Amino acid sequence: MEYTVRKLAKLAGVSPRTLRYYDEIGILKPARINSSGYRLYGEAEVDRLQQILFHRELGMDLQSIKAIVTSPSFDRAKALREHRRGLLERRARLDMLIANVDKSIATIEEGAIMPDKDKFRGFMRELVDENEAKYGTEARQKYGEEIVSASNAKVRGMTQKQYEESARSAAEIQQTLKAALKTGDPAGPLAQKAAELHRQWLGFWWDSYSREAHAGLAQMYVDDERFTAYYDKDQPGTAAFLRDAILIYTRTKA
Repeated sequence: MEYTVRKLAKLAGVSPRTLRYYDEIGILKPARINSSGYRLYGEAEVDRLQQILFHRELGMDLQSIKAIVTSPSFDRAKALREHRRGLLERRARLDMLIANVDKSIATIEEGAIMPDKDKFRGFMRELVDENEAKYGTEARQKYGEEIVSASNAKVRGMTQKQYEESARSAAEIQQTLKAALKTGDPAGPLAQKAAELHRQWLGFWWDSYSREAHAGLAQMYVDDERFTAYYDKDQPGTAAFLRDAILIYTRTKA
């Protein structure tokens, strides 16, 4: 069966303008254009639109989705299994947040006691879900299912105090890195301190540490424009400098 833009938009619950935009950016092209100039979509395009909307539901940006669904190695069945896992995790997080709200209401209305650590239960799961939406597929391809799942479990188990400590650690890295960059020496004391702080910060997020993985992550900061933009937003060249410092650190001190 073939669908026009209007019919497919109605079927999928999106606007015709959205489908035209997807065509413009190359993420969802019509199967063909008929003699009257109408875009027509077939079964393959319907399936791709489903994948796009699944990814969007999980918070992924269109450029990342495009890279995934247009890849020659794209596996639809595998993607659907990953979507299912993500949705189950989201449902579990929502159940946890609802239980959190219920306990908070009981605390207010019934005078029940709610431990401070329980007030933040569910929010770490939300953090994991956000990271999964942005980087989950890539991380599993790079590091493997077991490592990523172990890391996610570690983050879900974080207390609010641990999360705050990780945020302070990240801020200290940035301050040290800013000062180190001025020296221009990735092997210098300040740069190596930044690399050591970075290793300590990874301890909040990674289930285990290896020099190879640390070096690989540092290289990704340069290879992936999203990470480069984050580190270079205040001082261009910061991502490359941190990469160099970590590569030296992992060869000599770790």
